[in-house]
Amino acid sequence: MAETASPLRPADTASPADRPDTKIRSIAKTRVQLDFSPRAMSLLSDLKEKTEAASYAEVIRNALKLYDGLVTEAESGATFLIRGANGEISPFKMFL
Repeated sequence: MAETASPLRPADTASPADRPDTKIRSIAKTRVQLDFSPRAMSLLSDLKEKTEAASYAEVIRNALKLYDGLVTEAESGATFLIRGANGEISPFKMFL
């Protein structure tokens, strides 16, 4: 059976889903359900807005990447410093 072109989708530009001989590769995902306190949900919502993330999942993925990087650095002996608005530098006490 020959594929027919349409004004919206010519035959040579049909999507893989429209071509019977093309397999679509999917990425394995795991669904996770989280219970948040009202305070934690408010924080998540605020971060989503501040970072212009598309979803709560994006905020959590970004937070995991950052946390992983910080833990990796801390395990290798790194310390984290914060420069305050007044220019004073002090240790960031995250892992207490």
